[in-house]
Amino acid sequence: MRRAERLFEIVQLLRVRRGPVTAAALAERLEVGVRTVYRDIADLQARRVPIEGAAGIGYVLRAGYDLPPLMFTIEEIDAIAVGVRMVRRLRDARLHAAAERVLDKVALVLPGDLGPQLLAAPLYVSEGSAPPVDGIDLSVARHAIRERRKMRLVYADEQARQSERTVWPVAMAYYVDATLLAAWCELRGDYRHFRADRIVRATLLDERYPDHGGRLAADWLALQKERPA
Repeated sequence: MRRAERLFEIVQLLRVRRGPVTAAALAERLEVGVRTVYRDIADLQARRVPIEGAAGIGYVLRAGYDLPPLMFTIEEIDAIAVGVRMVRRLRDARLHAAAERVLDKVALVLPGDLGPQLLAAPLYVSEGSAPPVDGIDLSVARHAIRERRKMRLVYADEQARQSERTVWPVAMAYYVDATLLAAWCELRGDYRHFRADRIVRATLLDERYPDHGGRLAADWLALQKERPA
């Protein structure tokens, strides 16, 4: 969780609690250390968020405080609603849950009746036709991309023939009918696209791959632009 998200979450947690919340309780909920919570509370107080309390006692948010409203146009609200609903069609459970949390957070800080309008927008998106994904946790694949960690895949081709690959994940591509993991394949010595539904088994490795300044992802993206439409 990034620091800005953590600060927002602290305010949200204090808003819904009637009594003091200890730094230890906040730290457990946010999965950080108590010292980190102390620093975050001090930062929020410096930003004039009316948090009262002290270390060892607990913290409360003064009644009546609310986050400044986010200002969106109607078109922007519709874009958020459609975007979240499009995420639901992906075969990625953690992205589903994250999208719903985003929707709730944005709705909470919209002024007036715009929050309910966002949640109940009459905008519908088809579920898509991508097959279910069982052999790989897509959140782990995204983590591998961010951390530049190698993965070992057992992959089945169209004829169900299996092969074992060590790959360097560089990107995820979500389509209506398939989810692809783009990676440098050590076996082939080139970029390859692996359909997530054909990955039989995936293991995150400790070994990191060399990638200076995100060059691998940039090269992969350049190759996609060179391909004929």
